[in-house]
Amino acid sequence: MKRIAIMQPYFFPYIGYFQLIQAVDQFVVYDNIKYTKKGWINRNRLLKEGEAALFSLPLKADSDFRDIRERELATDFSPDKFLDRIRGAYRRAPCFVETFPLIEQVVRHKDRNLFGFIHHSITATCSYLGIGTQIRISSTIDVDHGLKSQDKVLALCQAVGADTYINSIGGTDLYDQKDFAARGIELSFLQPRPIEYLQFGGEFVPWLSIIDVMMFNPKATVVAMLDRYDLI
Repeated sequence: MKRIAIMQPYFFPYIGYFQLIQAVDQFVVYDNIKYTKKGWINRNRLLKEGEAALFSLPLKADSDFRDIRERELATDFSPDKFLDRIRGAYRRAPCFVETFPLIEQVVRHKDRNLFGFIHHSITATCSYLGIGTQIRISSTIDVDHGLKSQDKVLALCQAVGADTYINSIGGTDLYDQKDFAARGIELSFLQPRPIEYLQFGGEFVPWLSIIDVMMFNPKATVVAMLDRYDLI
């Protein structure tokens, strides 16, 4: 069995993204699809004063029709300011000392191309968590890249010889099981199980960035959390 997942790149996404990477043999990251302005590509949420607070990577002004790989970080993006925000939010967290060097390595990465910057953040986090899944870039796979949505997913699955496609649970309305079966591909969806941990003693705020998970849990605990999901 060869399992594949295909997703947009996200900057320090929630743990379900990394569960999906862990669950497959190959993880394909889209670089040649349109950047979505109101999506989660360059932003996520952290804990601030007991509530979810948005963080984001600022981008250079550009056309909304350009691909992710054609977008650039803003010239005024300050790694120091970003790191100060993370430090301010989590300096009292039990695993801050263990986790902050990874965050700093990612944020100080020199590539200012949006895709390159986020791709590095994904691979660095996977390396830190011991996730050995092969991560591939969509544009390097020989398919008709003019295809859209499900047709493109099916083409990528066939190009890499996958017999199982796993998507996050949020994509259940995007794909037709019969169309996958007609190509000899099993379609499954990953549903993360509820995960809860102490966050400074306040009411738990779920599904924040992986940063939050790593700040409050030892690495070994986070690694164990990667297997807390169901395939449906």
